[in-house]
Amino acid sequence: MKDKQFKNLDEQIEIFKYKGLVINNEEYAKEVLLRENYFFLSGYRHLFMDLERPKFYLEGTTFEELYSLFLFDRQFRNIIFKNLLIVENNAKSIMSYQLSKKYGYKENDYLRPNNFDMSPDKSRQVNDLIKKMKRQIRVNGSQHSATMHYISNYGYIPLWVLVKVLSFGIISEFYTILKMDDRVSIAKIYNISVEDLTNYLSILANYRNVCAHEDILFENKTQRTINNTVYHTLLGIKKLDGEYVKGKNDLFALIIILRQVLSNDDVKNLISEIKRALENLKLNLHTIPLEKVLDRMGFPYNWEEIANIEKRGNYDEK
Repeated sequence: MKDKQFKNLDEQIEIFKYKGLVINNEEYAKEVLLRENYFFLSGYRHLFMDLERPKFYLEGTTFEELYSLFLFDRQFRNIIFKNLLIVENNAKSIMSYQLSKKYGYKENDYLRPNNFDMSPDKSRQVNDLIKKMKRQIRVNGSQHSATMHYISNYGYIPLWVLVKVLSFGIISEFYTILKMDDRVSIAKIYNISVEDLTNYLSILANYRNVCAHEDILFENKTQRTINNTVYHTLLGIKKLDGEYVKGKNDLFALIIILRQVLSNDDVKNLISEIKRALENLKLNLHTIPLEKVLDRMGFPYNWEEIANIEKRGNYDEK
């Protein structure tokens, strides 16, 4: 296997130039590469590559264009991350409220295995997750200010405090092990079916990790797909072989989920911020049209109209 050897900034510039990327200001390009990393920046090259010569850039593509897509994705990622944190906080608040009201506020009460779905196919998962949560109590009991306060003053950590130190991934899994009537009561608050809320929480937790680790977001696709929604229909998204071609496992699917779980005001702010980021990107693109970026994101041409569509629930107790 051939080794990938270290390349200094001058050599990185030469590789870009060899592949047809126009470097108008080499000192600026080297400064950017030093701060941002050649490998990370190159990850945004795909939309600019020549289909007839896949290893080379489209004629006239500039370093500034490539960097503008990189910066757009960073801005877009920050917008999405901010809203995912809102959703995460909402989910933690709703779940802790519903379960504390029913099972009590001491961990010995609300973490009893019998409070969860102890069916044969779930019992092991339940016990494993309870262990994870108890471990978080031990680890954070004397380290996190909120949990330390309750341990020191009351000798226990209520669920509404414990959720503060639980990851979105654990919260997503936590929902799946609840008794069905508890899952239903939580889904009903969102006016979403239990099946969809289960799927949505998993997808949202995955995207939170993508954002937190600064991975490429705008063209990310998930392994999970979402069910068809009224938004697919009202936005007139095209179908191929009976399946919608956008809004199923792409970034627009994430926007649909956020439309379902965020408040109307939060959604309007989300769409407005994304629109501004896209308008700014458009000013910096010369080789490819903005529509090419939108298509990679899974956004239909009328994507922003989703903010004007009344929130439609699909709550189903089945």
